[in-house]
Amino acid sequence: MNLSVRDVAKLLNVSERTIYRWIDRGTLPVYRMGDQFKFNRTELLEWATSRRLNVSADIVAEPESAGGEPCRLSDALKAGGIFYRIGGDDKASVLRSVVEVLRLPDEVDREFLYEVLLARESLGSTGIGDGIAIPHVRNPVVLHVAQPTVTLCFLEHPIDFEAIDAQPVHTLFTLISPTVRSHLRMLSQLSFSLRKPSFRQVIREQGVREAILAEVVQIESDLALTPPATAGGTGATK
Repeated sequence: MNLSVRDVAKLLNVSERTIYRWIDRGTLPVYRMGDQFKFNRTELLEWATSRRLNVSADIVAEPESAGGEPCRLSDALKAGGIFYRIGGDDKASVLRSVVEVLRLPDEVDREFLYEVLLARESLGSTGIGDGIAIPHVRNPVVLHVAQPTVTLCFLEHPIDFEAIDAQPVHTLFTLISPTVRSHLRMLSQLSFSLRKPSFRQVIREQGVREAILAEVVQIESDLALTPPATAGGTGATK
């Protein structure tokens, strides 16, 4: 929780004046420490993702850990898998169906994981709009997974997920991470990818696994060739 107003303005591609306006409105997750405002990276990225803000690619390119090779979204998606026609008539039953297909170690308590996902949703829907939701958990102690996974599930029937745009959800990306840092990186990569029209199109069409993974790999390749200062583009709000 060491980000300043200036840092956040840079990451969200907006002016510091805009950040202060969001703080005054009570819409931005922020902590007051004396006469300074501080921000949590994970909460900030979740907030930006839910509002489909055009965040800077700097946050995507942040290293996983010193001396270590960060996990790519394509690797996490291959590990988590892509599933079609997931059943359920409401948020709770859909999440239960999703938990049943997650690729998890045998020692993971799936019932507890289901309760954790439900509890996360009670804090605010993870529906980000355009029929997409990103239910996720952060606690590495509970899950004991070796690497982050992203599981893509296409629902048999769209359901009300209390999403930000009030549209029913047809697609869920479920993030499971061993650390907060890896969770942040997966969320940032996914948020960045979902801003790409070609990726959103293949998701909207519920494309085949090979087409979806190919889009992700292409985005990663483009990002690797783009300078961090420009890969995120510019924000619409100043």
